[in-house]
Amino acid sequence: MIKHFHKAESLISVMVEYCASALVLADICILLAGVISRFVFKQPLTWSDELASIVFLWSAMLGSVIAVQRSEHMRMTAFITTANGKAADFFEALQYCAGLLFLAVLFLPAYEHALDEAIVTTPSLEVSALWREAALPVGIGLMALYSIFRLFQLPKVVQSAQAVLFSITTVLLFYSARHFFEDLGAWNLLIFFVIVVLSAVFAGVPIGFSFGLGVLGYLGFSTSTPISVIVGRMNEGMSHQILLAVPLFVFLGLLMEMSGMARSMVAFLESLLGHIKGGLSYVLIGAMYLVSGISGSKAADMAAVTPALFPEMKKRGANEGELVALLAATGAQTETVPPSLVLITIGSVTGVSIAGLFTGGLLPALVLALLLALVVAWRSRFDTTQVLPRASASKVLKSLTFALPALILPFVIRFAVVQGIATATEVSTIGIVYCALAGIFIYKQWSWSRIIPMLTETASLSGAILFIIGTATAMAWGLTQSGFSGWLANSMQALPGGSPVFLCVSIIAFVVLGSVLEGIPAIVLLGPLLFPIARQLGIHEVHYAMVVVLSMGLGLFAPPLGVGYYAACAIGKVDPSLGIRPMIPFMGALIVGIVLIAFVPWLSIGAL
Repeated sequence: MIKHFHKAESLISVMVEYCASALVLADICILLAGVISRFVFKQPLTWSDELASIVFLWSAMLGSVIAVQRSEHMRMTAFITTANGKAADFFEALQYCAGLLFLAVLFLPAYEHALDEAIVTTPSLEVSALWREAALPVGIGLMALYSIFRLFQLPKVVQSAQAVLFSITTVLLFYSARHFFEDLGAWNLLIFFVIVVLSAVFAGVPIGFSFGLGVLGYLGFSTSTPISVIVGRMNEGMSHQILLAVPLFVFLGLLMEMSGMARSMVAFLESLLGHIKGGLSYVLIGAMYLVSGISGSKAADMAAVTPALFPEMKKRGANEGELVALLAATGAQTETVPPSLVLITIGSVTGVSIAGLFTGGLLPALVLALLLALVVAWRSRFDTTQVLPRASASKVLKSLTFALPALILPFVIRFAVVQGIATATEVSTIGIVYCALAGIFIYKQWSWSRIIPMLTETASLSGAILFIIGTATAMAWGLTQSGFSGWLANSMQALPGGSPVFLCVSIIAFVVLGSVLEGIPAIVLLGPLLFPIARQLGIHEVHYAMVVVLSMGLGLFAPPLGVGYYAACAIGKVDPSLGIRPMIPFMGALIVGIVLIAFVPWLSIGAL
């Protein structure tokens, strides 16, 4: 019986992995075909974006399945690693029980949502929308199946049974208290979006499932809103067109490593800065500043930089927690570097000049970069693990010549976007082709046998990131519907003390909001409400936009709730618990920088 069980699981695993790999490859080919058809043959493929979005949603959901199968969904283990054997076994089982609970409740609404969409015809392909919407119930069902597989495979039966009993008891207690929750009003936000979510996170439940349980409990026990709303919001969050860049840039980063481009780039940077303490950390800060905005997605930006630097930095003895903390900090630092999707969103919903926002965003990000560099200098003053002998001029020149094809890749990508050759979503396909040609003909490091495992790894990592974004979007919708945003705007308008107090409260509010809302939903929600108040108080709208975006970025990348922090951990393949303590000084530098930008308007508007 057990033998057949394992055989069935292995067969399903192989099928899911090959399907996910094929879908990632298909997305690359579809978007590349769209670029070639439009730019070379002047014949746009009107259906390419629609087909790519369908394939993308399927690859994201199957990638989430692989992440469950491989236990690669991001989770916080800082507390459970200190537990004794029996407690650790209990929490290990609890993560699968909690995930299974969320998935089991969501499966039927996802299935019904897909059937409801079957009568809808897509505009370009003119096929049933069921081809797209079926991705959610199939992915949710397979994730639930693998959660059951993992639960039965755990060696400690007693602790697994205790975890199941604990999960069922908790649900029954909340269900019996539903009338109590209905009378609590806004206090339910604290109970479900703070206490429940944080309890799940610290208990080791994967971050995406923790967010999902919070919004599921809020809607199910304190409102009359149907649970099916979660499916729609997850679909919306995971289907954003710009997120197509995430798996493509993840795959590009893996290609750079496999083809030898990443190693050649690191070798040059080592020869240039290796004799400086913390040299590669400075490179990471500068690299994020340069590539930021190319894809429009911070996760994609980090995915493009990390494979080129992290392996070598770890090899040189760098601490994993330090690395992921700096990566997350640079994600927050570069939020205003154009062309930022958040800045474009601000311009579209508030009427602020997008050109002015792009001009004003460069210097604030540079100020934060310098402050982060100061932290790196302070922390590495006694660190000699990464220090190399000073390279000779001839060695630097030789490594530069060899690394040149790799070094110009960011400029090739940015040129393609600026010249209109490809959109921010499509441009990674040009990078993939460029990287493949360089690996085959220049660096001569290419292994066809590694392509499928790399595609599978891309699907798993992307699926884990996108699942977090999907459940975070559902949680953001719950906050919106609760009336919290309107209350916040009215409270800020009534503040005494004029513009200084308004800016201080804005910083605090958007740090908090950034930790639970994605940047775009928060801007769409609060931008039209708060920007008019800022104008009335005499605050320049570009200046206020910089303060808002950077504050939101700090919240987005700050543990323990910030979605961006867990995306950085997933991309860097680092346990989230390792980066929390090293993150503190970097967060301090970001806070100092944001306050400086808030009270020195010239930094934002001096170049206008």
